[in-house]
Amino acid sequence: MSASSPSLPTSTSVSEPVTAPVIDSAPADSALVDSAPVFDADATARRTAGTDVVPADRGTGAPGPTVAELLDFVRRTAEDAALVASLPLDPEGRTWLRLDGPGGSEAWLISWPPGTGTGWHDHAESTGAFTIAAGALREHSLAARLPTDGWKTLELSEGVDRTRLLATGQGRAFGRHHVHEVLNESGHEHAVSVHAYYPPLPQIRRYSRSGAVLRLEQTERPEDWQ
Repeated sequence: MSASSPSLPTSTSVSEPVTAPVIDSAPADSALVDSAPVFDADATARRTAGTDVVPADRGTGAPGPTVAELLDFVRRTAEDAALVASLPLDPEGRTWLRLDGPGGSEAWLISWPPGTGTGWHDHAESTGAFTIAAGALREHSLAARLPTDGWKTLELSEGVDRTRLLATGQGRAFGRHHVHEVLNESGHEHAVSVHAYYPPLPQIRRYSRSGAVLRLEQTERPEDWQ
């Protein structure tokens, strides 16, 4: 997934930052399904998935894969030792392989050199899941319902930050507009993870953050990372 940076699209600036409220239990159509728990490799993905996420339509009348199915796919794929070993590791930056996800979903096998990360971003209308195949990754996320359009600067309320360390065999699911960053905090060990999204990512919005202020910096389209 490319780190290239296309031009920032037109966005509405606001003289005063919009405030994002804390969400304790986000519904399925909100920015975050943070109630979907971390799971271990020996746990059943269907049992741990948030069943309140309504599957999207594939455009053929059939529903898209559920979060449970995405979780199950990334878990099983992360257990494929031959596939994981086939991913080239680069000490300077992330590498990736495009995979065939279930039900028309978009899936990736990604390596993370020590000290690398994504920066803050979201996944637009896509739900998703990821699992750690090797090493460990730290996820920082926001338990907040963010406005989807019409803002450039957002002031976050207290208590919206969530953090979790995911070790090998652990993963998580998330809902639409989930805002997070993922980091390999190790000073010496690569991490490898499997990710799946449905529908395939229409865009990724990238943010910078200073304290409680979140700022929209750029929007990437599929052609920027495929």
